[in-house]
Amino acid sequence: MPAWGSQSGGHQAGLWTFTDLDLNSHRPLLSCRVLAVPLYLACPEKKTAAPGGPELADEAAMAAVDSFYLLYREIARSCNCYMEALALVGAWYTARKSITVVCDFYSLIRLHFIPRLVSRADLIKQYGRWAVVSGATDGIGRAYAEELASRGLNIVLISRNQEKLQMVAKDIADTYKVETDVIVADFSSGREIYDVIREALQDRDIGILVNNVGVFYPYPQYFTQVSEDTLWDIINVNIAAASLMVHIVLPGMVERKKGAIVTISSGSCCKPTPQLAAFSASKAYLDHFSRALQYEYASKGIFVQSLIPFYVATNVATPGSFLHKCPWLVPSPKVYAHHAVSTLGISKRTTGYWSHSIQFLFAQYMPEWLWVWGANILNRSLRKEALSCKA
Repeated sequence: MPAWGSQSGGHQAGLWTFTDLDLNSHRPLLSCRVLAVPLYLACPEKKTAAPGGPELADEAAMAAVDSFYLLYREIARSCNCYMEALALVGAWYTARKSITVVCDFYSLIRLHFIPRLVSRADLIKQYGRWAVVSGATDGIGRAYAEELASRGLNIVLISRNQEKLQMVAKDIADTYKVETDVIVADFSSGREIYDVIREALQDRDIGILVNNVGVFYPYPQYFTQVSEDTLWDIINVNIAAASLMVHIVLPGMVERKKGAIVTISSGSCCKPTPQLAAFSASKAYLDHFSRALQYEYASKGIFVQSLIPFYVATNVATPGSFLHKCPWLVPSPKVYAHHAVSTLGISKRTTGYWSHSIQFLFAQYMPEWLWVWGANILNRSLRKEALSCKA
């Protein structure tokens, strides 16, 4: 430590001295040097001139400058160890982030490009002959059912519109030469429908369950503007339906020691999404539910996948027509399902489509305030366009 001394008798009058550490010695009490600091400079309120005339004043001023520089330099040297520690922390952080980016890029290639270059997996051998798809008459649900049928699986379609169910079932059976069956069920009507579904599925070896049925807002809205009926449907359909469908088919999968459960969540579950509050929260439930099931039943031969799509060109998910101008960002249901099925058995949690995976990475790395800002802008635009179309 520098020892601030008293006025030195061996120096000019009006000068104060202090001792400064010699860092090269590591023995500060034995090796030191004396620096002179003018007293009249240390006390700026005194406006008197330095004794000895202008020449001595200039020398005293130079001594003050030199003394401050030397003091600063010695203090900086004493902090070298801390600077080196901070440099190591920075290097570790940079290396960690670099490795993460490389792994994410490799995962993108492995999931969305390599499977298209190799032969398709035998889903029947891997999981079973029958697949159940809820919400199967439109959008992603129908496209996913058709993609599974193209790989030879028989399909059980579940939806509330019997006429559309029979039409889709006939199209799939005629096109892909597989067996189809339908179950008419309105998931918003309550618990009684699950007894009907359980009875219809009890004699089938279900290999794949696709939880696709869901309820969306008519358009992005603030929470108080959402009707109570819509809120109840979001809870009963988005949350309860997936949970109870898994409860119906999972025991048979565990008994056979093979099976796959695909639950379609949403990119809005990544972070809190304003103007889609209840919907995004319900999809966050599905994401966490699927991931927890994977940890519980992976050892029993069950593969559980959380599918997190961003915008897909369906009537429900993209009310704004301007999104259709970016097909590489907003794929059609058929294109999306083709990519998503190729990730089955490979990734436990994925967006299912390459450009969605890039969006997901950006969402993971961006701060929450930036996500909220962007979501507000997008959802305001979608709401404005939807209201103008209704008018």
